[in-house]
Amino acid sequence: MNKFLYGFFFVIALSSCTEYQKALKSESPAIKLYAAKNKYQAGKYEKAIRLFEQIAPTYRGKAEAEDVFYMFAMSYYKTKQYYLAGYQFESFASMYSKSQKVEEASFLGAKSYSMLSPEYSLDQVDTDKAIEKLQNFINKYPSSTYLEEANKLVKGLQDKIEKKAFEIAKQYNTVSDYKAAIKAMDNFILDFPGTPYKEKALFYKLDSSYKLAINSVPSKMEERLRAAKVAYENLLKFNTNTDYKKNADIMLARIDSDLKQFQK
Repeated sequence: MNKFLYGFFFVIALSSCTEYQKALKSESPAIKLYAAKNKYQAGKYEKAIRLFEQIAPTYRGKAEAEDVFYMFAMSYYKTKQYYLAGYQFESFASMYSKSQKVEEASFLGAKSYSMLSPEYSLDQVDTDKAIEKLQNFINKYPSSTYLEEANKLVKGLQDKIEKKAFEIAKQYNTVSDYKAAIKAMDNFILDFPGTPYKEKALFYKLDSSYKLAINSVPSKMEERLRAAKVAYENLLKFNTNTDYKKNADIMLARIDSDLKQFQK
């Protein structure tokens, strides 16, 4: 690049920067709005946000307010500030319920909450909140062009909740609290009847029932061995060719062997 072109672009960049700084310091909302729109359209969302933050209260209730608050919310969304984006989109949808952008704003507001959902191993309060927001959107806009994406987001969030519940139930088995593990797996299967973790849950119930039985005092052993055998049968009923069959068969052999001592 020759010196002339370099100097030209430098002057343009400097001028743009100077205009932005002037807008930040200006007392005129119109000047700030003009600069904010330019930064928004140029994809300079962080700079646009600084200006929108200054003028949003001024434009509330005015003719330009709809565009101001839409761009304000979108700027937060584009910069991945999802708490603020969710709040601003919800506020926009509430204030401008007849806007052509209200459906999009409602969806992006709900989606923003879904972006805050943490790893499954962490507290899922934000995940539950996101599911609620997305479901409200789906119920309100059943024919929306965003419906497919909204359903996919809900499915992903529900899967996360499901995995969290399974891992909690499994943890009881890991720490050898077999009574709690049996109850937790029963509750898990009841709460998530169509879960892809059902086979695993049935196996861990069998494993917990088996270990509880063989380590029982004699007075409780027979009852627990029979309960473990039922757990084995339920696993095989669910999937005859389960990946856990080898381990399950080993447990069954021990169960049947130990049950012989209780035969009259």
